[in-house]
Amino acid sequence: MTTSTVVLALAVFGASAVEMVEALTIVAAAGVTRGWRSALEGTVVAALVLATLVIAVGVPLARLVPIDVLRVVIGALLLVLGLDWLRKAVLRASGHKALHDEDAIYAKAVADLSNGAEATTGSAAARSWKHGRRDATGFTVAFKGVFLEGMEVVLIVITLGASSGHLALAAAAAGAAAVVVGTVGYFVARQLSEVPENAMKLAVGIMLTSFGVFWVGEGSGLHWPGSDLMILVLVGVFALTAAVLSFLMRRIAPSREAATANTGPSR
Repeated sequence: MTTSTVVLALAVFGASAVEMVEALTIVAAAGVTRGWRSALEGTVVAALVLATLVIAVGVPLARLVPIDVLRVVIGALLLVLGLDWLRKAVLRASGHKALHDEDAIYAKAVADLSNGAEATTGSAAARSWKHGRRDATGFTVAFKGVFLEGMEVVLIVITLGASSGHLALAAAAAGAAAVVVGTVGYFVARQLSEVPENAMKLAVGIMLTSFGVFWVGEGSGLHWPGSDLMILVLVGVFALTAAVLSFLMRRIAPSREAATANTGPSR
């Protein structure tokens, strides 16, 4: 495998894992409160819809659009997506944005769904959902959670896969991430709160941004020194930039909470 295909597979796997952790939290909450049968059915249906989107959109893109045009357009899209991931990851790493708390999300989802169950059907019916009965709310919540989180995965799979000519590899990497996250979630917890999600988002943002720059250059006729190896150089540049920005923002522009803690309450 070339350098670009290895980095592509890692980027898709990392991005998919992050999104699947968030989707797993929602599915687990729906399963615990409304019944696992409905939650799992909603998950499966959402996964099938997402897979259909990849095939329906990704295959025509890869076959019908000229590769240089595809790389410029998709490279620009990856730059926007990657820089957004990087921005949020740097803000979280420097303390200017709260870390993603899966425990809090799970607790809120359980509370909302449980309250809805009690309010609409009573405690006896709510308990019966845990014994395999179908429930429209549980199905809808699980479907919506997996579909919405998965749409970003679909976007990444299509853009990276179609522009590189490795759509099947990108789809396989996303599928592997879903299997790994689902398996780990089944054995260790209802939610994966210990996953270093911000570090994963930072790494994925770096890789997506690097691919974006690389493919915009290639599609525009630029011949990169070292060909695919230049992707690793770009990854190093963006990683160093993110580290420096995180350090400077912690030192020069501390978060409001940190400033308050250092100065004490105003008089």
